[in-house]
Amino acid sequence: VPFQELSSQADGTSSAQMRTNVQSARLRQADRFGKQSELLNSRMNGRLLRKHVTLDLIGKRVMEKAMTDLGLSARAHDRILRMARTIADLEGRDKVETEQVIEAIGYRTLDRKLWRR
Repeated sequence: VPFQELSSQADGTSSAQMRTNVQSARLRQADRFGKQSELLNSRMNGRLLRKHVTLDLIGKRVMEKAMTDLGLSARAHDRILRMARTIADLEGRDKVETEQVIEAIGYRTLDRKLWRR
């Protein structure tokens, strides 16, 4: 979350609005994987990731740079893509774009910093 947003006097997203966003994201996932499926983005295997997360050239370059510069594993790569897909769902987007990939990488690097203590 940008510092300006944290330091402003305006209220953030309310719990009710966040609940609505999450419910909408869950509906998107149900449509994607089939109404009868209990599958969520977090459970996508490699085949489903390749099907439902297609990055444009810039998104691919961002992922490649993150993999190289941060020394990320294949497992981390897939986790980032799953997170980017979820971020896109929460934003109501059909396609994962570079900005969601960058946000997901940010969460991954934050996670790594916390575990290194």
